[in-house]
Amino acid sequence: MRTKVLSHLAVLTVLAAGLPATAHAAEAGKPCPAPVSAARCLDGQLADGTPYTFARPGRWNGAVLVDLDFAAGGLASALTASLLERGYAVGGTTRTVTGWNIARAIDNQAEALRRFETAFGPARYAIAEGRSMGGMVAAGAAQVHPDRFDAAVPMCGGLGGSVGQWNQKLDTVFTLKTLLFRDTALPVTGIPADVPGTQQRWLSAVTSAQGTAAGRARIALAAAIGQLPGWGLAADGTTTPVPDGRDADGVEQGMYLALAGGPLPYLGQAVSSRRAIEQVTGGNPSWNTGVDYARQLATATPDQRNAVRRLYERAGLDLRADLGRLAAEPRVSADPAAVHHLERGIVFTGDLRIPVLTVNGTGDQISTVAQQQSYGALAGRAGTASLLRQTYVRTAGHCTYTTGEQQAAIDRMLARLRTGHWPDTAPATMNRLAMAADGGQGRYLPYTPPRFNRAYPAAGRG
Repeated sequence: MRTKVLSHLAVLTVLAAGLPATAHAAEAGKPCPAPVSAARCLDGQLADGTPYTFARPGRWNGAVLVDLDFAAGGLASALTASLLERGYAVGGTTRTVTGWNIARAIDNQAEALRRFETAFGPARYAIAEGRSMGGMVAAGAAQVHPDRFDAAVPMCGGLGGSVGQWNQKLDTVFTLKTLLFRDTALPVTGIPADVPGTQQRWLSAVTSAQGTAAGRARIALAAAIGQLPGWGLAADGTTTPVPDGRDADGVEQGMYLALAGGPLPYLGQAVSSRRAIEQVTGGNPSWNTGVDYARQLATATPDQRNAVRRLYERAGLDLRADLGRLAAEPRVSADPAAVHHLERGIVFTGDLRIPVLTVNGTGDQISTVAQQQSYGALAGRAGTASLLRQTYVRTAGHCTYTTGEQQAAIDRMLARLRTGHWPDTAPATMNRLAMAADGGQGRYLPYTPPRFNRAYPAAGRG
C-alpha cells in the first residue's frame, strides 16, 4: 500500500471527536436502506451539486470502491450486495451534473473519496472503478489522482480517451452518410436539439438499408472501418449466437445489430452523446481530415474484411470505387477550441503510477474493444506496462457482465494491493473466481484486440 495522508479536514474531524479513526468510523453514517440495511450509509452533495453515496459494511476490509455512477441506484445492485458481503465499502457519485465534463467528473471522484474518509476514517486501499463513462473516469482518476487512489478497475470504459473514441465514431457515421445517405439531411456532426427524432431517423434509415444487398454491404464496410463488433444483442436484449467468422451474413448481421439493433444501438449513443459533447465543448471536436479509410479497412479483423468483400461481390458493387468515393468526399474539420476543451476531459498518456486492471467485452458496441489496445500500447511506450493488466470477456452488448465477472476483477485487484505483486489474471483463474462469487459460468477468454485506428495522440506525437 502506498502511504497516503488523510485529508486535513478528516484529521480535524477525528481529533475533534477525541477518537481514533477506527472508533470514529464505527459511529459514522446512518443505517442503509434495504436491501443493504446491515451497512452504514453516507450521502450528500459535492460542491458542484453532484450527489454522492457510500455504504460501509460492519466488517470492513479497509478497501473502498469509488464509482462515477454509484449514487444513481448502486445500493440496489447485486454487485453492491456481493461487495459488501466480502467487506468492501462501496460508493461514488452520479454523472447527472457533470455529464461529458470528464475532467470535473474525475476530480469529483477524489472529492467523494475525501468525504468518505472524513466520515469513516482513512481507507487502506482506495480503488477507482466503474463501467462505461465510469470506466473512463476510473482510468482518468488513476492518471490524474494517483496521490488519492491506490488502484483502478475500469470496466467497458472508453479507453481511447475523449478525443480518440469520438473520432472513431465519426468514421462510422461519416462512411454511412457518404455511401448510403449522402442526399439526406441526416447529420454527422451538428446534432440538432431534437435528439430522439434524429436518433429515430438514423436508425430507421439504417434498418431500411439492411433490407437490400447494397445496404448490407455498405453497412458492413462502415462497421469495419469504425471497428464495431461483428456480434450484437437482439432487440429484446438477448444474446445472439457468436457468428462463425467465415459466415459473411452472420458477421454482417452482428455488425448491424451493434450499429442499429439491440437495447443500446451504437447510432443512438453516437447521436445523443455527440449532441451533449458539442454543447459542452462549444463546437465539433472530431475530424477525419487526412484519414485513409482504405487503410482502416485493411487493418480490420479478417472476418470483417471477408464479410465486406463477399457482400460487395454479391451486391455487384465495386469496393474500390466506394473507397474512392470516401477518399474524395469533403472531410469534416474540427473546431480547434472544441478539441482543446475535449482534451481537458482526458487524454490517456500511459503514465501509470498505480496498478490498473481493465475489463472489456469483445462484443461491446459502445466502448469498442480496440480502444483497449490503445490504452495498453500507451502504457508500453511509457514503460509502465508492469502496472497494467487487461482482461476480456466474451459478451455482446455494452457492459453486460455478470456479478461474478465483476467481483473477480475487483478481488484480483485487492490481491494485487495486499501483496504488491500481480496475482494470476489468466482467463481460467478469472472464470473460477467468477463462478465462486455467483455460481455462474465466467466468460473470460484469451484475446488480443485489434489496433485502434484513431489513437490520440497518435504514435510519435507528444
